[in-house]
Amino acid sequence: MKKIKNSLILPFIIFLGAFLVLTTSCEKADNIINNNSFKDQRDGNIYKIKRIGDQVWMAENLRYLPNVVGAETGSETTPYYYVYDYNGTNISAAKATSNYKTYGVLYNWSAAMSGATSSIGSPSEVQGVCPKGWHLPSKTELTELLDYLGRDAIGKLKEDGLAHWNSPNADATNETGFSALPGGYRNGLGKFDYIGEVGLWWTATQSNSNYAWLWFLHYSGNQSGVLGANAKSMGLCVRCIMD
Repeated sequence: MKKIKNSLILPFIIFLGAFLVLTTSCEKADNIINNNSFKDQRDGNIYKIKRIGDQVWMAENLRYLPNVVGAETGSETTPYYYVYDYNGTNISAAKATSNYKTYGVLYNWSAAMSGATSSIGSPSEVQGVCPKGWHLPSKTELTELLDYLGRDAIGKLKEDGLAHWNSPNADATNETGFSALPGGYRNGLGKFDYIGEVGLWWTATQSNSNYAWLWFLHYSGNQSGVLGANAKSMGLCVRCIMD
């Protein structure tokens, strides 16, 4: 039998290696989706996930908390992390609160972006504070989500009932399983506000040098809020989308 030339073996090995890496990555992604959950290797937090159209979202607010400060500390450029109604600097104490466990962490835009620059792309390609394999959604990706859901999109995203949302939580059906919660925010006056009434989440898209785009849902009704822009110093929730 004739020997195979080395010039043919090397390209075949390279191709086989690339194929195995790609296959393993695809299988890993499929397993995450089929199991309906994802584990953040940084801190062990496990998140429910949901496919909505062509997008796969975390169905819980991000809880990654590398450090924490009180609401009185704020900046548009220095990353800060908050837990609603916690005004200390002890990470363990902050994580022990019911607000952390239910609503996750509030991030100013600098913390949410983790040094990345603004993006309007789809995907945004901004990992930001999200785990590896996930990213902070751009304004464009949010618009795609709302366009896909169409009529009553906001109600389809909000957790139904009054376990967390104030009454009336009108038109909420949560038929997507996204389970959006009213985690409130850290406002520009250095206070926590509006838990139970409003949920606000950052996008990876800035409006100008001081403002960034966010999306918000309100307890009063289905068409009560979609996209807006506010100061980067505000502390808002984060929902990550799979790469």
